[in-house]
Amino acid sequence: MPLELAPKVYWVGAIDWTIRDFHGYLTEDGSTYNAYLIVDDHITLIDTVKKEFVPEMLARVAEIVDPAKIDYIVSNHVEMDHSGGLPEVIKRVKPEKLFCSPMGKAGLLRHYQEDWPFIEVKTGSELSTGRYNLAFLETPMLHWPDSMMTYLKEEQILFSSDAFGAHLASSEHFDDGLPAFPMNYPRQLKKYYANILMPFGALITQLFAKIAQLGLTFKIIAPDHGLIYRRNIDWVLEVYQKWAAGAVEPKGLVIYDTMWRSTELLAEAFTQGLTDAGVEAQMHHLRRTHPSDIVTEVLEAGLLLFGSPTLNNQMFPTMGEFLTYLKGLAPKNKAAAAFGSFGWSGQAVGLITKELEAMKLKVVHEGFKVKYIPDAGELAAARALGEKLAREHLGG
Repeated sequence: MPLELAPKVYWVGAIDWTIRDFHGYLTEDGSTYNAYLIVDDHITLIDTVKKEFVPEMLARVAEIVDPAKIDYIVSNHVEMDHSGGLPEVIKRVKPEKLFCSPMGKAGLLRHYQEDWPFIEVKTGSELSTGRYNLAFLETPMLHWPDSMMTYLKEEQILFSSDAFGAHLASSEHFDDGLPAFPMNYPRQLKKYYANILMPFGALITQLFAKIAQLGLTFKIIAPDHGLIYRRNIDWVLEVYQKWAAGAVEPKGLVIYDTMWRSTELLAEAFTQGLTDAGVEAQMHHLRRTHPSDIVTEVLEAGLLLFGSPTLNNQMFPTMGEFLTYLKGLAPKNKAAAAFGSFGWSGQAVGLITKELEAMKLKVVHEGFKVKYIPDAGELAAARALGEKLAREHLGG
């Protein structure tokens, strides 16, 4: 049975139940590619789906209307999980017009090299489909240069593209049970923000200012991934504003790898020190926790401690990989320090510290190093340092 958001406005997307990797991001709960159909004088499709899911999407459209009757397509975002289906859909539908941002046109031309019936729209541009009117809002670098949102004025529905989305495959499409159902959705929302939108906090803050300036209000927020919001709209807007501002909590993370467990012993001592200070503490082994899950916790943590042994005069490879990933996400408002054990050279702690400085994190200690296996006194010193850093930088 078709899923109706508002009179003659439908979800016609696809569910990807089995995807577990989204360009390096662990999608343990699958995902959705949400597309929307407005049945009006000019039947309008908002976004498409990943290429291999076009048959599923068109089958949903066909339950409502003959897909060949689609007049307009709106492309909010060029990334292939939303535009990959465009070539086949356009070939079958032959729409009169394809609406996208100027950067969207450039991106689609580059990706698909097709002379489609492009109509460029900008913030403030409007489109009448008959009884309904759409307004467009450019959101460059949220999270690609072409990104935009589409607003259905009469029903106050924001088709928000990748903003406010989460990776989740579910037979439930609305948030009405949130957070009771599904139980893990708030975490999936945070994971999506942390791994995709964290670098763009300042732009998200500007987006909220623009929404206020335009006087937009929302009865429904319909993102391109995950659940559609119709009850918890204020909640999702509030958490996005908090994350965009870089707000942190009294939480410390100990992120490490180890060879012969010497660095792990230090990690355990630092974690106990954080606990002694009365703050939330988490310990993450880089070969046992996926980087995208660690980054989810980094988003709201105020203190990050990185531990690595020295291998071939370098930090351990998993640490280098993680720091490279984290650097691209540009975390803000976090204190940080490095620690580790070594046999004869000991460069890892210094190399990590340089990476933390390059990320513009607040380095709060020159680094804690132990040769070979830490003894009882060194473990006690690590525990005491963990407690001290937590009290000084997390208010523990």
